[in-house]
Amino acid sequence: MSDNVNIEQLKRWRLILGQGVNDKLNDMANGQELLDSELSLMDQALAAIYDDTNGDISDSRSHSGGRSASLGASSPRLANWLGDIRSFFPSDIVSVIQGDAIERKGLTQLLFEPETLRQIKPDIRMVATLIALKGRIPEQTKETARLLVREVVDEIMAKLAHEIRRSVTGSLNRRKHSPLPSLTGMDWKKTIHKNLKHYNRENKKLIPERFYFYERARRSKEWTVILDIDQSGSMADSVIYASIIGSIFASLPALDTHVIAFDTEVVDLSEQCANDPVDMLFGIQLGGGTDINKSVKYCEQFISDPKKSLFILISDLYEGGNQAGLIRRMENMRQSGVSVICLLALSDGGVPSYDVDLAKKLSNLGIPCFGCTPDRLPELIAGALQGRDLLELASAITTISK
Repeated sequence: MSDNVNIEQLKRWRLILGQGVNDKLNDMANGQELLDSELSLMDQALAAIYDDTNGDISDSRSHSGGRSASLGASSPRLANWLGDIRSFFPSDIVSVIQGDAIERKGLTQLLFEPETLRQIKPDIRMVATLIALKGRIPEQTKETARLLVREVVDEIMAKLAHEIRRSVTGSLNRRKHSPLPSLTGMDWKKTIHKNLKHYNRENKKLIPERFYFYERARRSKEWTVILDIDQSGSMADSVIYASIIGSIFASLPALDTHVIAFDTEVVDLSEQCANDPVDMLFGIQLGGGTDINKSVKYCEQFISDPKKSLFILISDLYEGGNQAGLIRRMENMRQSGVSVICLLALSDGGVPSYDVDLAKKLSNLGIPCFGCTPDRLPELIAGALQGRDLLELASAITTISK
């Protein structure tokens, strides 16, 4: 291995391990200084979050090679730090570092200063933080916070809205047939099946006597879809995705959509959902206890035609209320003909912490309990509306074992 390669490796280890190994690694480099001015700035930006120090970032730049930085309590220092990490790291890494800054260093108060908030790279973790702290956001910062949340909401909507709408309308269009002669709407499978008796063996051709087409004009509110969302802090990403998806459902005339959020109390967000998903998100209160049974009881009132109702419980199943009552309600709902699903997580990845015992009990009743990434949700909704076996459907798309 060449000396140049060794030096480059030592530089990387110096950035990873911090100031505490500076002398030892310099000795291994035969006294060669490992960090030039640019790498020193990168080191200080990382030290502000990942070193257990009490220094100040304004002081850190005056000490060559010293890694005694923190963000302190000053908006200008935080603004400088945000500029540094954006210049040194790609956008996905910036989001991780910003999240760590909030979680490890308690910088939430600084986020409420408009000049700082404008420099934040918005992502779903930052939205969760702002929603959790919405009661403490000063008036002069509220509009900036809403713009940041809206940017993330619009990005998620752009990724999911088309596929969800196509899945819903496509699934419902395949449940009835119409005599209208439209080639694009032809049900080829049914047409072939119904006309097999007209197969001409001599010419080896199928000569249909009748054609079957999917119905395109659907009446309003054909299905009821209920999203029952656990607001506990561990479900933050799932809450945000579920709320936005609920607003997509609400835009579809074929669906009667209800979005319910709960902790120990129940909040009906259906009206906000239909109007503005950002308003809906700011109506959510992350954290608190959990009474799933109470929420499911509230949702039962919306089910008028069980066989055309889809109930999606989004929860880690840590029930603080009546677990026996919850199981009984979920079983009765399923037996009545409702399509019942429990999503332990609706997020981009990661295995959630959830009540394994309760998940098994519900699964044994024919209610699938699993995790799902947002990009697989259109497939899940389409399968449920088409009447597919939910346990088989869950097995096909699950990202987290039951």
